Amino acid sequence: MKETKNKFSKNFIKILISLILVVISIKYSLKDINFEELKSILKTTNFGIALLPIPIILLSHLFRAFRWKVMLNPIKEGINSLNLFSAVMIGYAANSALPIPRLGELLRPYVISKKEKLSFSSVFATIVIERILDLIFLIFLFGVSFITLSKKIVNILPDDINPNNLIILVLLFVLILLTSFYPPFFLLIINKIIKPISLNVSIKLLNIFEKFKLGLIVIKKPSAYVRLIFDSFVIWFLYAVPLYITFFAFEFQNDLHLGIIDAFMLLIISGIGVTIAPTPGAIGVYHILVSTAMVQLYGIPKEVGLAYATVVHIINYLLQIIVGGIYFMRENINIGSISNLSSESAE
Repeated sequence: MKETKNKFSKNFIKILISLILVVISIKYSLKDINFEELKSILKTTNFGIALLPIPIILLSHLFRAFRWKVMLNPIKEGINSLNLFSAVMIGYAANSALPIPRLGELLRPYVISKKEKLSFSSVFATIVIERILDLIFLIFLFGVSFITLSKKIVNILPDDINPNNLIILVLLFVLILLTSFYPPFFLLIINKIIKPISLNVSIKLLNIFEKFKLGLIVIKKPSAYVRLIFDSFVIWFLYAVPLYITFFAFEFQNDLHLGIIDAFMLLIISGIGVTIAPTPGAIGVYHILVSTAMVQLYGIPKEVGLAYATVVHIINYLLQIIVGGIYFMRENINIGSISNLSSESAE
């Protein structure tokens, strides 16, 4: 009884923090906004163009399912890609609609382990690897964009931040991630550097590392790594293309002529920010990051930046809710059992 009460308290606190983040971020994104101007901009937006990226967005999610299949092949070959796509969309819908942190990352392996009769732990390990892969590519793309748009980025950095130090920090982080594939080196860092500073942090890192190792075990063939890298490039490219297409739905594109690199820059900024401060469906946080970046990088009015962020976000959000919701009902998922998984995974 006491254990159940503790699990309920933990989930309640997480949900409360998540909702507080949403309220604060929405309030901040609307600060100093002229609502009449915002309304006028949205009225002149070409929603025909804004809706064009929908097939590309769905294709990006399908490639995520393809990449996941490569990770799962050593566990069980021949898993239906559409079943994996269904699980991916269910995960996105859960992250968008429900204020339970990380629920989508638990729903995905839950759906597949149940449907394919696989170990939940083994399937969940591939989700850990997927997140690490996405983080590596996010940092890599940041480095490329930083070099390409260095002048613009340097101009928006605070005066006390040295851009060269930022590049060094990014390279150091990538090095740590890559050397994590060599367990003795990673364990040496944890035991000799992290543990003397903080025992709790070292224990958490070791816990993550054990899941990471489990995920690596299921990816044994070098050809699988090549395929994972290729699929990752395709996924992130397909994420950026809708942002680029949506530029043309707004009048500012007639003057600024923003390109695919600019789309990647917005994708990276929002990706890093949402990772640091996640809210259900990235509501509020996404709007702040994208609108602020557009104002500071391109000098457009805040209302225009917010209008662009809102249009991009709502199309992605509704698509995830609708498609994921359809699959959610088809799979007849019990949220209660998933909530228990969420509590257990946090311990």
